[in-house]
Amino acid sequence: MKHHATDVHTLAAAHALGALDDTERKDFEAHLRRCEACRREAAGFEATTARLAAAVAQAPPAAAKARVMAAVDGVRQLPPRIPTPRGTPVLGGILRRRAVPLALAACAAAVALGAVAVWQTQNGRDLEQRARQARQQLDAVSAVLAAPDALTVHGKAANGAHTTVVSSERQNKAVFTAANLPAPAAGKTYQLWLAHDGTMRPAGLIDHDGTVILTGDPADAGAVGLTLEPAGGSPRPTTDPLLLMKLPA
Repeated sequence: MKHHATDVHTLAAAHALGALDDTERKDFEAHLRRCEACRREAAGFEATTARLAAAVAQAPPAAAKARVMAAVDGVRQLPPRIPTPRGTPVLGGILRRRAVPLALAACAAAVALGAVAVWQTQNGRDLEQRARQARQQLDAVSAVLAAPDALTVHGKAANGAHTTVVSSERQNKAVFTAANLPAPAAGKTYQLWLAHDGTMRPAGLIDHDGTVILTGDPADAGAVGLTLEPAGGSPRPTTDPLLLMKLPA
């Protein structure tokens, strides 16, 4: 992706996604050494990217190791002892000795993969759905952050949270990121809003540090709001806004 030199402050998201070419990456990393705000923003985007990627990962079942170790006892540890004919190169023995641990490793891996496959089959539908949703969210966020027309604005909420909104007019989407967001009280959640000519319309929920795609139509909105609402959200704000930030234009 290409940016003018004056846009260097907007490259944090693309840097976290690995979307910069070599020249842009070197320039931005040099800029990071002298810009505290961009260092903070880049770290936040990297943490968010890692968190979204981790949501797609599937941990092996706790019983997998025990199954592998139990199966190893039934695996032949050494090849049959065959007398080596006189004059046979020593290389053959070396290759056989090296093949033993490789074969054992392959057997263990096969058993482990089999155990994981059984576990995944039993939980397949739920895992596939969660992984698909996480991938879709990651793809949607990445598309906005790496969009050629992406614009960024920063803010600070009344509760001390650092916020960033990245919007793409071409995609008609906006991404909201929060850092240092205090945990809401029991029974409460943070709700995002899009301001349309003075009317606040629900734009999604966020409970902790992270990044979300704003729901609704940001094209006609003038600002993004953040309030503390009852769990599940509200059709209209019930508290004073913790943040009311103009959308980048």
